[in-house]
Amino acid sequence: MALSISRRVLRAVGSSDFSFGSSALCNAFCSQGYGVDGLSSLRSSVLGKMSFDVYRRYSTTILTLNSSEGTSASDMLPPKHVLTPDREIGLYEDLVIPVTNFHDEDKGYMVLAGDVFDVPIRKDIIHRVVRWQLAKRQQGTHSTKTISEVSGTGRKPWQQKGTGRARHGTLRGPQFRGGATMHGPKPRSHAIKLNKKVRRLGLKIALSARAAEGKASSVHLREVLSVSKLHQIVKLIKNILSNIQLMVFDDLDVPSHKTKNVVNYVNQLENAKKLLLVDGGPINEKLKLATQNIHYVNVLPSIGLNVYSILLHDTLVMSRDAVNRIVERMHTPINR
Repeated sequence: MALSISRRVLRAVGSSDFSFGSSALCNAFCSQGYGVDGLSSLRSSVLGKMSFDVYRRYSTTILTLNSSEGTSASDMLPPKHVLTPDREIGLYEDLVIPVTNFHDEDKGYMVLAGDVFDVPIRKDIIHRVVRWQLAKRQQGTHSTKTISEVSGTGRKPWQQKGTGRARHGTLRGPQFRGGATMHGPKPRSHAIKLNKKVRRLGLKIALSARAAEGKASSVHLREVLSVSKLHQIVKLIKNILSNIQLMVFDDLDVPSHKTKNVVNYVNQLENAKKLLLVDGGPINEKLKLATQNIHYVNVLPSIGLNVYSILLHDTLVMSRDAVNRIVERMHTPINR
């Protein structure tokens, strides 16, 4: 038999204090005509509801008509694939990466030096190097004319007193139209000082970031050496994802100077919006002609590779010669 309770009693029970042993709560129930049996039944029902509310608040189990007690909320959600690196970044370990060319041919594998392509990522170093690059490349040719450089007469415009006008000694002052500019910019250098070891570290971090963004495009050399079978090694290294950010070519030779050849190759790459090609020595003339009309493809020699250019392009393509020269340059002692 259902127990009817007035709103006044529910407000008394709905308070935060559920101590049923207090005399005030018993008096509230007795004033409404409920006996001891009604009080005990109401107490069990309220405690049951309170415990269920606490259970619903802190439990991740969802009970439905078609679900069991062991079904959790995570099991009922749709599966979501999270892309995580297959290796830990910044261990200074050598990496193995496949080598190809513009014809998408297999040219073997190459070992990348760990102290150049697997250093810890530090955004503060990247920020300092980019700021140094942008400040150093400013021309600084801005110039304004002082009062001695402005063309015009040096004669006093009118007499000192008696005209009722303000006193002036020249018409070339900054308060006149066509006059001088006070404290204006003059040609100067905007370059700031940055240590060579910090610049070198910035380039290593940028190369390591591109190698790490490819996720499975590069694996640690120790992982390859731990596999005994040759077919397992090939399967391990060829497990390359579609978002490769660092690629190594055997060479950057193109069959002709036609732009469509490079355009067709870039279209075959997924998630490649801007491409940076880095060659070891001077740029091939055919490659230069083939890429000069493509705004999203740029070519640099290895000596000109810099942090800002790497960050501007989402895909970095380097030749074997370029990799060897950059590693050699990174290993060269800094002249004090």
